[in-house]
Amino acid sequence: MQIFSGIQEIRGVLRDLRAGLSMPHGTVGFVPTMGALHAGHRSLVQTARAHCNIVVVSIFVNPTQFGPNEDFNRYPRTLEDDLRMLEAEGVDLLFTPDVETMYPTGATTFVEAGGIGDRLDGASRPGHFRGVATVVAKLFHIVQPDLAFFGQKDAAQVAVLRRMVRDLNFPLELVVCPTVCEPDGLAMSSRNRYLSPEERAQALVLSRALQAAQASAARGERRAFALRQLMRNVLCREPAVRVDYIAVVDPDTLLPVEDIRSGALLAIAAFVGKTRLIDNVLLSPAS
Repeated sequence: MQIFSGIQEIRGVLRDLRAGLSMPHGTVGFVPTMGALHAGHRSLVQTARAHCNIVVVSIFVNPTQFGPNEDFNRYPRTLEDDLRMLEAEGVDLLFTPDVETMYPTGATTFVEAGGIGDRLDGASRPGHFRGVATVVAKLFHIVQPDLAFFGQKDAAQVAVLRRMVRDLNFPLELVVCPTVCEPDGLAMSSRNRYLSPEERAQALVLSRALQAAQASAARGERRAFALRQLMRNVLCREPAVRVDYIAVVDPDTLLPVEDIRSGALLAIAAFVGKTRLIDNVLLSPAS
């Protein structure tokens, strides 16, 4: 695995590697991350490895997607462990830029996510998706992948980035991979390491709420308000958990739906102690 922190260096190596690929069969796969890697990231890398000739991963804790009172400074940074995981998974190139590289002094250009960027996490974290869209656009421009891999856990982010790829005509495909969960159902997240043992147990209420709503939908419930209320009732059983949002929305637009016959995204964000966690379930259209 080759490691680069400079833009021109990784661009040059990628240019040389592409020249040796047999197109159109040769593909570059990209997995952008903020580090503190876990089994969910490993799954993304493994999927990229299975489908692509060249696999590129980035590690960059992006300051512009954190609000002033959020956890940028304490966000877990575990580079040595991350390197071992990526090396073991056969990653070809790792890009680890610093903030000055990604945001040169005086930089004033950002990607606005429009209306979709103000929904779900965008409503709770103003400016969050502006920062996400900006840094991912920069990374896409640097790496120029054919395929980019993201996790379903970040469903709102996926919707924002799909819109950005379409609107800005990026010549790539977003590949969305299933959420990877702990054996007890907690969605994998770098922030899970913030949780105390007691909070870790409380956090399981998110997956229980989603599973209850999913089961109700499977039994024939089609009304979005009924599914929202069911999730709220389950979450209320853990009074220490503070709900941020409970949503039943169109997975592409993130706008609320009245019923789920055409499919829907069930999404929850909640604070467990000081840690904000998200999880979701994607419902297929009713047959």
